[in-house]
Amino acid sequence: MAAPQAKQTTTEARLDGVSVPKGAAWITSLREAALGRVREMGLPGRRDEYWKFTRPESLTVAEVPHAAIHDAGSESELFGEMDRLKLVFVDGVFDADQSDAAALDAVSIERLSEAAGADIHWARDVYGTLEERGQKPVLRPMATLNTALAEDGMLIHVTGKAAKPIHLVNVQASETSDAMLHHVVKLDAGASLTMLENGPAGARYNTVMEVDVADGATFHHVRAQGRDHERRAATHVFARLATESVFKSFTLTANGVLTRNESVIEFTGDDATAHVAGAVLGDGDDFHHDDTVFITHDAERCESRQVFKKVLHNGATGVFQGKILVKAGAQKTDGYQISQSLLLDGDSQFLAKPELEIYADDVVCSHGSTSGAIDEDALYYMRARGIPKPIATNLLTLSFLAQAVEEIEDEGLRDEINDRLTSWLEQELG
Repeated sequence: MAAPQAKQTTTEARLDGVSVPKGAAWITSLREAALGRVREMGLPGRRDEYWKFTRPESLTVAEVPHAAIHDAGSESELFGEMDRLKLVFVDGVFDADQSDAAALDAVSIERLSEAAGADIHWARDVYGTLEERGQKPVLRPMATLNTALAEDGMLIHVTGKAAKPIHLVNVQASETSDAMLHHVVKLDAGASLTMLENGPAGARYNTVMEVDVADGATFHHVRAQGRDHERRAATHVFARLATESVFKSFTLTANGVLTRNESVIEFTGDDATAHVAGAVLGDGDDFHHDDTVFITHDAERCESRQVFKKVLHNGATGVFQGKILVKAGAQKTDGYQISQSLLLDGDSQFLAKPELEIYADDVVCSHGSTSGAIDEDALYYMRARGIPKPIATNLLTLSFLAQAVEEIEDEGLRDEINDRLTSWLEQELG
C-alpha cells in the first residue's frame, strides 16, 4: 500500500538524489530492496500510531539540524578502566587509529564497508533480515532507511565465549554530521558476548543493531547515551532468540533534544529469556525521550521483562510505548512490563502506552505504568536528619532508578553505571 501524499512528499525530499552505497551483488540487492520499502511505506509522520507522542521531523528532513559538540571536560571515559576491546567511530566512520586491533578469540570482527565488497559473506543471511522481520505488525521506516543507506558498522560473528566485552565508542566531530551505523551480531550455539556502547555518533544519528542469538547463546548489551545536549537520535535493536538463549539490554540516557530508542525482540525458540531496561534523566523543556519496545512471543516457556524508569525535570518529556504480543501456541509465557516516571516539577510530562495482546491461554503477563512526584515524607525525613535537599533529592532519585539499573547482570558494569548516574545527577540537579 502506497504511503499518503504528505508522507510521500517528505520521503521523496529526504531521498532526493540518494543512491545506495556501492558493494557486492548480495548487499546491493538488500540495500536496493530496503530503499524500495522506504519509498513504499514512507518516512514516519505524526499521524502514525507509534509516532503520535514524538515529532519525527528533525529525524526525516534532508538538512541536518545543528548540534554543538559536547565537551566532556574532566569526565572520565565510561568503561575506561575495564578490560575491553575498543572500536571507535567518528561521525559514523570507523577510526582505526583510535581503536584497538579487532582481534578476539572466538570472535570475528569486520567493518561493514569492507565486507560489503566481498562476493560471499556470512552476513548476507542476516543483514537486513531481522530489520525486515521487525516491520510486522508495526512499520519502522527509520530502520529500513538505515539498512538501505548505512555505509559503516561492525559485523561480529561469535563462535564461543568472548574473553572480554566489545566496546563501541561513538564520537561527534562535526556540528552537522549525519551518522548512520549498521551493526550485525551473530552468536552461534552456546556462544556469549557482552557489548558496551556509549557516546554521541553525530549531530543526528540513526543506528541499527541486528542480533541473532542461536540455541543456548547469551548476549548482554549495556549502553550509555548522555551529556551531548543537542543530540537527535533514532536507535534500533532487533533481536531473534532461539531455544534457551538469553538477551539482555540496558540503556542509560541523559540529555539530548530528541532520542528514540526502539527494541524489537522475537522469540522463535522455547525457554529463552529477554530483558530490556532503561534509566533516563531528562532536564529542560527541549528534552524528549522515547522508548518503544515490541516483544513477540512465538515459542513456549519464554520470559520477557521490560523495566523503564524516567526522571523528568524542568519541563522534560518522556515517552514509553511497550507491547507484549503472545501468539497462539506460545504457552507458559512469562511477560512483565513496568514503566514509571518521577516528575520533579509540574511542567514535565510522561506519556505511556503499555499494551498486551495475547492469543494463548496459559500465560502470566502483566503491565503497569505510573507517574508521580518525589516522596515528600521521605524527603522531609532525610532533611530532618541534616541531609541537604539537593543530596536528599539525588538519593531518592537513585533509589527510584535502581530497579532498572539492577537489570544489568554484571556487578562491575552495574557499579560503573551507578557511578556515572550519580555524577550526572549531581550536575543535573545540583
